Amino acid sequence: MRRTTVVIADRQPIVREGITSILTAQPDFAIVAACRDGTSCIEAIRRFVPDIAVLELSMPDLSGPDILAMVKGDRLATRVVFFTASIAERELGAVMAEGAYGALTKDAEPEILVRMLRQVAHGHAVSPVSSPEPEGYQDETPNREKPLRLLTDRERQIMTLVSEGLSNKEIGRRLNVADGTIKVHLHHIFQKLEIANRTVLAALAISQQEARIAPVEIDPSNTSLEDEADVK
Repeated sequence: MRRTTVVIADRQPIVREGITSILTAQPDFAIVAACRDGTSCIEAIRRFVPDIAVLELSMPDLSGPDILAMVKGDRLATRVVFFTASIAERELGAVMAEGAYGALTKDAEPEILVRMLRQVAHGHAVSPVSSPEPEGYQDETPNREKPLRLLTDRERQIMTLVSEGLSNKEIGRRLNVADGTIKVHLHHIFQKLEIANRTVLAALAISQQEARIAPVEIDPSNTSLEDEADVK
């Protein structure tokens, strides 16, 4: 069995040791580095290119958002999950919009961490988790009755690609449109579905897939007039 490789970074030794203990007890995870600061964390990520990096959101030298930006800038495949004292921290919304795969509070139960990381390992972004209940993060999944019928075909395509963890630039390349156009579409999608960020959108898309809603076929050569108009 191939194991999911993980880098951990937190300034508190007890947190690093706790996460390490939880994950090493699982047969499908392997800890490749446990770091106490942001500098050693980004070095470990660049060296090992782990499947997942579990990072403290606020570290003194390099913050979580700084590390996320470096991972994206280096085009590394590592998926970033934040571990934070409070799910309401000011930076959280920004990092989720920039491509983090999830966030978990430090009072969450160990089984929630394991379940979240298994979802992330399969390429699924998950909603921020604050509940200590074992099924807490699933409760954060948006209601399946949201008015998806209001979305255009292109917006549904983008929703599907967001759930696959693609950035705006990657989605733009896939659909042959400017990444600025993708931002416009995402803004419209968020308004229509009354959600706040791409992580919640990804969770909604995943819930729809689980409900066996047929996916929209994506034709990369199909550039609609609405895309061209948004670019202007």
